[in-house]
Amino acid sequence: MSTSGLLRFPAHLARICTVPRGLRLCQKPALLTPGTAGAPVQAAGKKDHPALLSLDERELEEQFVKGHGPGGQATNKTSNCVVLRHIPSGIVVKCHQTRSVDQNRKLARRILQEKVDVFYNGENSPVYKEKREAEKRKQERKKRAKETLEKKKLLKEQWESSKNVPRERTASSDWKNVPDASRDGGVSPTTSAVTAPLKETM
Repeated sequence: MSTSGLLRFPAHLARICTVPRGLRLCQKPALLTPGTAGAPVQAAGKKDHPALLSLDERELEEQFVKGHGPGGQATNKTSNCVVLRHIPSGIVVKCHQTRSVDQNRKLARRILQEKVDVFYNGENSPVYKEKREAEKRKQERKKRAKETLEKKKLLKEQWESSKNVPRERTASSDWKNVPDASRDGGVSPTTSAVTAPLKETM
């Protein structure tokens, strides 16, 4: 029988068809349950590098302090911020990216592992190489953006200069067509022909 048919039944008959509490027909997805959201983990970490140096828990010092930042009293009064220190290298990592202490502990270890690997391996570390490539791509984008801006600026200057060229040419060409006598302060033949009838009438 369909579910829609059960919904049309009276209440006293619908109780007979109710599902017991112990029987779960479906389970909620893991992403919908609190504390298991995957977005903060992806934002914090960076890609997984299997070749990184492993951390020894005996060489780690872990503390839990109160958080800070947005979130109100639930954040400022809860000790869910993880401070992790690698004793041999002295590197300290502070992680407060989620409200879950377990998630912050995992993220803190991942970040500390990357820093420790760069500390010992230097330029041979995959994390260092990845950051260096990202920096190169960033510089290339800046360079292309600067070149594009300069091209636009040059085209704008050329366009503005091209608007003034026809006016100068027409003015100079009109001045060239004027007879020499008018430019020297004399009277042009056209002017004398117009003024001659006026003198005769007078």
